[in-house]
Amino acid sequence: MISLSLLGSTLRVLGLVLLGLFLLPLGTHALWWMVRGGGAADWSVADWSSAGLLNPPKASDPALVRVYAARVGRWRGIFAHHSWIVVKPAGAARYTRYDVVGWGMPVRTDGWAADGRWFGNDPQTVLALDGDEAARAIPAIRAAVADYPYRALGTYQAWPGPNSNSFSAHVLARLPEPQATLPPTALGKDWAPPGRIVERTPSGTGIRVTLGGYAGITLGWVEGIEVNLLGLVAGLDLRRPALKLPGWGRIGTT
Repeated sequence: MISLSLLGSTLRVLGLVLLGLFLLPLGTHALWWMVRGGGAADWSVADWSSAGLLNPPKASDPALVRVYAARVGRWRGIFAHHSWIVVKPAGAARYTRYDVVGWGMPVRTDGWAADGRWFGNDPQTVLALDGDEAARAIPAIRAAVADYPYRALGTYQAWPGPNSNSFSAHVLARLPEPQATLPPTALGKDWAPPGRIVERTPSGTGIRVTLGGYAGITLGWVEGIEVNLLGLVAGLDLRRPALKLPGWGRIGTT
């Protein structure tokens, strides 16, 4: 029988771990977010224009794939990013952007500028493929977009998923080669439908155990070590050394 003193000590240790790994980083980022203004107050006044990450497209340019992520609006930006996919095949004179959103039909094509700001927040590049590497990836991306299973009206759930980041993780999992992982602040990237508890990571380089996106552990070469609690992620990137902290995201080498 476990003694009450041992149980109490264990609970105190777990409490300190919870405080150190999740609550303190999230609280300090919330304070920083509020001090800096927290982005646009409303979608109607937010800046959705191009952030200037992409050159004007030309048919003569090689194939291109980009995965972007940007902080979401208002208080939700404290802990969450929105992610999307951009492709341009060789010979195409325009970019095509794929998103999943929480209003209307979830899957959207070219709803915003390919490298547009999201609620006024600049996007960061999660994955950049060019030339032959991009050309190999584009058919798999288009197939993944076409067969995304949560595209019907009413299937979107902001938390724990399926949401925009669940969609991007679905697409990344279909790439022909292990490439990248979404930011730790991509809330919903670890969502899985009921019954899918243990599975390969989207990169195919590790294992993820998840309880519907509410809690879980990920171990992978591309993903690193991640502990998910209520969608918040803390962990380590071993491949490109960095800390992963709730709110702050990835802090380390690029």
